[in-house]
Amino acid sequence: MSITSGGIFELDVKKSRIAELERLMEAQNFWDDQERARETIDEINRNKAWVTGWEGVQVRLADLEELKQLADEEDDEDTLVEVEGELNGLYSELEKIELKHMLGEREDRSNAILTIHPGAGGTEAQDWAQMLLRMYNRWSERQGFKADTLDLAPGDTAGIKSATIEVTGEYAFGYLKAEIGVHRLVRISPFDSANRRHTSFASVSVYPESAGDIEIDIKPDDVRVDTFRSSGAGGQHVNKTDSAVRMTHIPTGITVQCQNERSQLKNKNSAMKILKARLYQHFKELEDEKKAELESGKMKIEWGSQIRNYVFQPQQMIKDVRTGVETSDIQGVMDGRIDDFIKAFLIAYNS
Repeated sequence: MSITSGGIFELDVKKSRIAELERLMEAQNFWDDQERARETIDEINRNKAWVTGWEGVQVRLADLEELKQLADEEDDEDTLVEVEGELNGLYSELEKIELKHMLGEREDRSNAILTIHPGAGGTEAQDWAQMLLRMYNRWSERQGFKADTLDLAPGDTAGIKSATIEVTGEYAFGYLKAEIGVHRLVRISPFDSANRRHTSFASVSVYPESAGDIEIDIKPDDVRVDTFRSSGAGGQHVNKTDSAVRMTHIPTGITVQCQNERSQLKNKNSAMKILKARLYQHFKELEDEKKAELESGKMKIEWGSQIRNYVFQPQQMIKDVRTGVETSDIQGVMDGRIDDFIKAFLIAYNS
């Protein structure tokens, strides 16, 4: 592994850019345009994170090169094996730095609100939706992120009718936006006594959590709040009180609901969090439509597009239809190992 001259050149360019932006911040009228000021600070933070990570890789690489030279002189095979392992880890870290560098939009650093809905097909589709929910929970654990269930509607027999989770961690939305779309499963159904092959669909949507410098102003008069009794399993209390909450944003028609908690207040707070995320994404999509002609060369993130096929029988293969990335390790993917799909999407999206 080597640090390329191109990387060193980019390091110098980013340091110069940071210095240029920091000089702009010294101007007395810097905060007159708050939107531009926030964009400037965001760019500084992104560039500093890349510079710090890249310089850290350079230092570690220099140490490993020195260690390798000593090991070669002493014919120390054990140390050479250790150095090789460290170099592989360093290469993986460099890939992560570059991947984060692709996430340059302001909302990419936000937490994510992820929702899953099964398609038509009853129990079969609801079971598939639950499998996807587990996959994203396991992925979050592997990333060191926190995944909290905001809303969960159990299926009538098995699986789920819908689920909403909040994934908390830096760049959670930036990564998970790669998962927006329809996920298709082909397998021998465990619910079919004739052991026939079934095809199921589930849709995944992801929204950046409205927080920090992302401001969504919701007027009380624009929101209708309805309460109702929760459905599905929930013990003696949850189905006997009007603890579930449905919120409708009247100007846009966007509706969200939350029934996961026994407390109506907690459900209201969670529903408002989901609503803010939905509204932020709604207004951003309207803005993006205006810029569509400028972005025509990039891969689009569109709700409702089929993005990935999961074939369990007769062969074992998972393939992303957008990037062509495929794997036969279906158990690993369903256990949350989806980073190769995310990475390929982000590279294609930013090309």
